Amino acid sequence: MRDHLRAVEEANAPVLDAVARRMLEVVRADGLIFVAGTGHSLAQMLECFFRAGGLAVVYPLYHPALLPFSGASSSTFQERLPRFGRLLVEHAPATAGDLAFVFSNSGVNPVPVEIAETFREKGVTVVAVTSCDHMARAPSRAPRKLDQVVDHLIDTLVPHGDAVYDAGAGLRTMPLSSLAGIYVWNLLLTRLAELARGGAPLPVWTSANVEEAESRNRDLFERYQRRIPYL
Repeated sequence: MRDHLRAVEEANAPVLDAVARRMLEVVRADGLIFVAGTGHSLAQMLECFFRAGGLAVVYPLYHPALLPFSGASSSTFQERLPRFGRLLVEHAPATAGDLAFVFSNSGVNPVPVEIAETFREKGVTVVAVTSCDHMARAPSRAPRKLDQVVDHLIDTLVPHGDAVYDAGAGLRTMPLSSLAGIYVWNLLLTRLAELARGGAPLPVWTSANVEEAESRNRDLFERYQRRIPYL
């Protein structure tokens, strides 16, 4: 896993730098950063939202039907449902100049693809965090795959099928997509922090269990709670 994460950073260095610069532009312009995903990609969304050390400008594009805990088989059905992704974006307060991340290991299901397409129609810059290997080999369930409808593509390098440990007898385990996607997000946060060094402080959450956290976070709640209802 350590070798894989090192390879992810090296392979994506130029696009990570470019996306971090765009993140800073959005934050400085008081824009929002939307995050979206389905199935287990929701774990990557959760890492982005209301997280110690994370950005307060993050708006999760979420529906309970997409969560496996709401029903594993039904959540798989929902992420393949045409027009559902478009509907989610149409109800979000996205405007031209905002930024959106779409996390999808396969990049082939209608919901994440439609989310990316609809955001771009609104003038939002879209970043895909996906496995290019899996996406290339998986059958498309939408007219286009995710890499065809985004502005920036970050490749998690996860092999086709996600599970990477060969336990023999046809058994594979140890899925990498969640770990790789979360690592990508943290690489972006560190790049963003370096770019912002010396300027106005970034709107970053403080862990609730450290001194002065309540006062710091209260200011962020007051600033963003009306724009981000999940807060």
